Amino acid sequence: MQLLRPRFFGFCASSCKRTGETKEARSNKMFKTDNAEVALTSDDADQSITTVYYDGSCPLCSVEIGHYASFQGAERLRFVDVSKSNARIGANLTRQEAMDRFTVRRPNGELASGARGFTELWGTLPKWRWLARVAGLPGVTPLLELAYRVFLPLRPTLSSIASWFGAKPVNRTGSST
Repeated sequence: MQLLRPRFFGFCASSCKRTGETKEARSNKMFKTDNAEVALTSDDADQSITTVYYDGSCPLCSVEIGHYASFQGAERLRFVDVSKSNARIGANLTRQEAMDRFTVRRPNGELASGARGFTELWGTLPKWRWLARVAGLPGVTPLLELAYRVFLPLRPTLSSIASWFGAKPVNRTGSST
C-alpha cells in the first residue's frame, strides 16, 4: 500500500522540504501549468517542446503528472489536460485516444504512446533519464508496454483507491475513462 500513499508521488512534507516548497505551492504549480496551457498550445506556440497529454479527471494520473512536473527539466515539457473540453490537442491525435492512452508529442510532431510515451517523458527529466536508458535496452520497451496494457483496465480501480488516500483530479468536471 506504500505505493498508493500520496507521499510516494512527491506530495509529502519531506519531499516539499527537498525543493523548499510548501504542499500548497506544489499543488498551485500544477494548476499554473494547466493555466499556461492556453498560451503554450496556441498556433504560434514553441514547437521545440515535448507535449505530455494526460487525463486530468483521473486522480491517479493527476498525481503522477504533478510528480513529474515538480522535477527539474519539467519546464521543457508542456502538460495538456485532455479531459478539458477546450484542450488543444493537435494533429493526428483525438481527445479520446489521448484519454485512453498516455501520449507524448515529440518536438518534431511525432506521437509516442504507452511505454514509448513514458520513455520520452523520462528522457526529458534529468532524474529520470536512467529509466529512459533502461527502457531503451533491447526487449525492455515491449515488456514495459505489456505491463502498461495490463495496467490500463485496472486504472479506474487504482484511481479510486488513490482517491481514498487523498489523490485529487486536476479537472473535477471531466470524466475519467
